[in-house]
Amino acid sequence: MKKTFTDVDLNRSVGNLLRLGVILSVATSLIGFVKLFLEGFKMPEKYSSLAVGSSSEKVWGQFWNSLCKGEGSAIIQLGILLLIITPLMRIIFALIGYLKEKDYVYVVISSIVLAIMAVSFFTGYAH
Repeated sequence: MKKTFTDVDLNRSVGNLLRLGVILSVATSLIGFVKLFLEGFKMPEKYSSLAVGSSSEKVWGQFWNSLCKGEGSAIIQLGILLLIITPLMRIIFALIGYLKEKDYVYVVISSIVLAIMAVSFFTGYAH
């Protein structure tokens, strides 16, 4: 006998996903803070040198290089990135749940929200 996927199952799954995303984000950020202070973090003397006017490729490249080196500031940035991605994953997860439920009105609504988020993410970098 096959169990049907209900609204209660969807809500529970989405709630667990959001909790997991926040917990992973906080844990990652805390690890980054500890590592940052163990490294002997020093405040920059000139804030104008912090990627002002840099292209997004350069910023992402610096982030990935720092993360591969295991720098504390990059680990904190990863935690923030996880927190930003969590609502996006919630929409994708709900979209899949609505497809399983065959609730096509909410599939369309979730698809529109997902498209708006994708457009704003890819075109939102102003510099």
